[in-house]
Amino acid sequence: MAERIEMSEREVNRLEVVIQVAQGLLSQRKAGERLGLSERQVRRLLRGYETQGAQALVSQRRGRASNRRIAGAVKSAILARVQERYADFGPTLAVEYLQADGYTVSKETLRQWLIEADQWKAKPEQPKRRHPPRQRRSCVGELVQIDGSPHDWFEGRGPRCTLIAFIDDATSRVQEARFVPAETTQAYFDCLHTYIRRYGRPAALYSDRHSIFTKHDPEDAEPTQFQRALSALDIAGIQARSPQAKGRVERLFQTLQDRLTKALRLANIADMESANAMLPAYLDAHNERFAVAPIDTHDAHRPCALSAQVLARLCAHHDSRKLSKDLVLSFQRQRYIIQTGGTPRYSLRGATVTVVSYADGRIELLRGDEILPFKVFDPLQHVLPAADDKTLNARVDEVLAQQRQVKKYHPAPDHPWRTPRPLAKAA
Repeated sequence: MAERIEMSEREVNRLEVVIQVAQGLLSQRKAGERLGLSERQVRRLLRGYETQGAQALVSQRRGRASNRRIAGAVKSAILARVQERYADFGPTLAVEYLQADGYTVSKETLRQWLIEADQWKAKPEQPKRRHPPRQRRSCVGELVQIDGSPHDWFEGRGPRCTLIAFIDDATSRVQEARFVPAETTQAYFDCLHTYIRRYGRPAALYSDRHSIFTKHDPEDAEPTQFQRALSALDIAGIQARSPQAKGRVERLFQTLQDRLTKALRLANIADMESANAMLPAYLDAHNERFAVAPIDTHDAHRPCALSAQVLARLCAHHDSRKLSKDLVLSFQRQRYIIQTGGTPRYSLRGATVTVVSYADGRIELLRGDEILPFKVFDPLQHVLPAADDKTLNARVDEVLAQQRQVKKYHPAPDHPWRTPRPLAKAA
């Protein structure tokens, strides 16, 4: 009975070439070129074939454990650590945290272990709609993509909130990020103010078509608060027509919703204040891991020559009001009286004044560049700010969820409501 020898495809190819050399159909030099071996190695294979036959070309290490094989005790410890702290982590992310814990293992090895232990399954590939790629901008600060991501960042341990992020298009570096209660104009103003103080003025900001960034009514020529600030700062505002057009910031949120939520969980953070305190160190590590070098080393940021007071004023809400003959204006259910110090200011009668309202509640009244002193006539009243459409959608979803949880009351069959009244007897 013929002996059966198991060989790989590579070994079968070697055998065919060695047989041709043994039969004199091929020179040792040509055989070495075809197999990528030296003539000395070909002669060694030929001697083994002449003495042992095809068995000489089979690897002697087949069926034996690798010398670099990780010990079973170490494997068990790593899997136990993953099950204990990183059960819902992907292999790539789990390896990064395991290295910080003192365990060294490759992501592919861990992937195979997790699949073998039935602790992880690869997500099935979803059919993707192809979109034409867009080249990165060449310089830092040439284009910055901005967006907000409402998400359960604390996984139920704290309130839902929104993460605002500014990411540079040329490098994929997250330049500014902040947790805020909702995606509002003031939230973007705060991030823009911090960004300009730290890096300077970017050439352009790339956003979606949210009502914060653009008006949807073609007959309304008045710019939004954010457009007004960008125009004053000489920053171009560009609105994307689709999420894929600003795919860099969209993919950033996909990454952060996976990685950042787990980092917040491991740090036992459940509030925005603690999360914002953690963000700078986290983003430094994130940028070191994912950011790339720009094509051009030139920095397209322009210095901001404005004073801190003027910059803060630009990054605040501006509203126009007209003064009465008594130099009084109304704003958010309060009346403000201009103080002239006893000097008649007849030119202010009927004049249009800009009301600047800051995030901390401060109010300034401006006529051009002049700051007008004033006195509040009415007691302070708390007025809720206008909610944007994303906030309203979240509130509607919350109300609907509460309604689904409320059980409807169904009267019993013998309830008085269901029992017909007896007919009155005739007198």
